[in-house]
Amino acid sequence: MVFSLSILYPCVRWPMRAALIPCRRWRIYGEVAVLVLASLVTDELVEAQAARPPVARPSDTDSSDSQVATDLQIGITLTREGRFRDAIPHLLAAKQQGDRSFAAEFDLALCYAGTAQYRAAIEALKELEAKNPKNVNVYSLLSQVYVWRNRIPEALAVLKKAVELAPKNEKLYLLLDDACMERGQYTVGLDVANLGLKSLPNSPGLLYQRGMFLTLLDQFDTGRLDLARAAELGHGSEVGFLAAAQKASFEGNMPEVIRATRDGTKKHESEALLTMLGVALVRLGASPGQAEFGEAQTALERAVRLRPDVAASRIALGKIYLVSARTDDAIVQLEAARQLDSSIAAIYSNLARAYQQRGDQTKAQQMLSELSSLNQEQAETIRSAPGERRSSYLGSRSGQSQPYPSSPSPVAGEKHE
Repeated sequence: MVFSLSILYPCVRWPMRAALIPCRRWRIYGEVAVLVLASLVTDELVEAQAARPPVARPSDTDSSDSQVATDLQIGITLTREGRFRDAIPHLLAAKQQGDRSFAAEFDLALCYAGTAQYRAAIEALKELEAKNPKNVNVYSLLSQVYVWRNRIPEALAVLKKAVELAPKNEKLYLLLDDACMERGQYTVGLDVANLGLKSLPNSPGLLYQRGMFLTLLDQFDTGRLDLARAAELGHGSEVGFLAAAQKASFEGNMPEVIRATRDGTKKHESEALLTMLGVALVRLGASPGQAEFGEAQTALERAVRLRPDVAASRIALGKIYLVSARTDDAIVQLEAARQLDSSIAAIYSNLARAYQQRGDQTKAQQMLSELSSLNQEQAETIRSAPGERRSSYLGSRSGQSQPYPSSPSPVAGEKHE
């Protein structure tokens, strides 16, 4: 069974903030939501395409058809690899040459969503909905896009249609909850998780999500029960280890975080678990020259190799290099993180320090200036946010100098429409 969500949640508001594990987004099965849905759907499309009968003999028409098929296949492949921007020209070419297949149109919508072109994604998905009124994948992606655009009533209406078709389709709830987390829609995400648990009461993923949303809404005692249950039901799985580690981090129990993530990384190649392990070791006092510090560095280097597009892992590794006086290596990691998500304050404070160590005062001052501007923007965001979201912003943003906030974009570096 393969489906996913971004799973490292942003650090939550809790009195023991210093003990919280820094994280960008949460990941249960290892890939971002759009990419997972792409993989799920394109597996079906590739199989269907392979089943088509071969062309009997070449002709001008056959040549044209062959080019359409080539563009479509390239587009599908690039979509599965998460190269959404590269895939769009090929999918558009196939469509413009007359391919109005579900494959071409759905993957194009996926790519629009993956590059934050939400208006285009909604238009494409509405057209697909009209032609495919019972396709759960269309409704799943459309509901996510609506959340990314903060059109919550429409997102829930679409989810209702999908649930009527497939109430036990776990990924419907998981993927939409992921979008809610990215947009700070914690109450909505909690409602979605509760809806999913009505049909799937023993889902470790949904229990994990609900536990995290409850914690973000300052209901830690209740959320902790869900995390414990997720760890129990998901015993041995990635989400099981993540739930156990997050529960321990909220309780300020760093030794238990280290134990859970060490055990988890022996069984799973997980960027999320590796990042949590590396950060927890440093939080517990590992310093250069100690075996635990070397373990932390190795874990974070593995995390970056596994998922080079995750800012949190790169920031944590950059800080390790900075402490180790590997200034140039630190700058490489921190600048890469800035390209992935320019909204994280910890990037600029650490880059300022790194450039100061290098002796580049101009760049250091530039980073401090950008940090000041970002802090002003975030203060305005907090001031204008609704009450329930304001308190969560205060919690997650207050820890930015140590942990890392959530990443607002499904594709790093893209601006939302």
